[in-house]
Amino acid sequence: MKFARRVSTAAVAGLLTLGLTACGESAEDEAASPAPTSTAGATTTGPDAAVDQTHNQADTEFAQMMIVHHEGAIDMADLAIENAAAEQVRTLAEDISAAQGPEIEEMTSWLQAWGEDTAPEHGGMQMDGMEMDGMSQEEAMTELGSLSGAEFDQRFLELMIEHHLGAVEMAEAELENGENPQALELAEQIIEDQQAEISEMEQLLAGS
Repeated sequence: MKFARRVSTAAVAGLLTLGLTACGESAEDEAASPAPTSTAGATTTGPDAAVDQTHNQADTEFAQMMIVHHEGAIDMADLAIENAAAEQVRTLAEDISAAQGPEIEEMTSWLQAWGEDTAPEHGGMQMDGMEMDGMSQEEAMTELGSLSGAEFDQRFLELMIEHHLGAVEMAEAELENGENPQALELAEQIIEDQQAEISEMEQLLAGS
């Protein structure tokens, strides 16, 4: 058919999908027609644009729990920004806080786009990776709040190393069980970033 030769393959696909019969449209107009949307791995539009909808329970739990984990790290880092004696420790804390805030926003946008709760259900998940040196987040914050000077710096580094190891453990579980490509990519980034910071903190402890 002359018509089929005049229009692009993409335009024909658009015509078939949308049921258009306006044969008088130009090939250029046809190419501008909206493309069909796949339900497999689809991305959202609007405020949550570019969020891949493909996800399983592991992805949901990873995002929910890592948000909580990151919030704990930011609380500890903010305390160190105020109380650290060494400039290197303060700078590290600033870097941690600055990096993890945007990741919280990103994971929150995923959960909202997926129609999932942004907070985990109590008792609904394993708490692996959430404790530091046998202490909860609240207990660690209480201990840090009682310290000052070099003692604060040392304990902050020790606890943040444990905290980072927990994040690495959670990210490795996501790589093993998750399926959302964006969550898997972030898990890899978390492992890389936090292992690098663990090395930095170990060097600071060795030099203290």
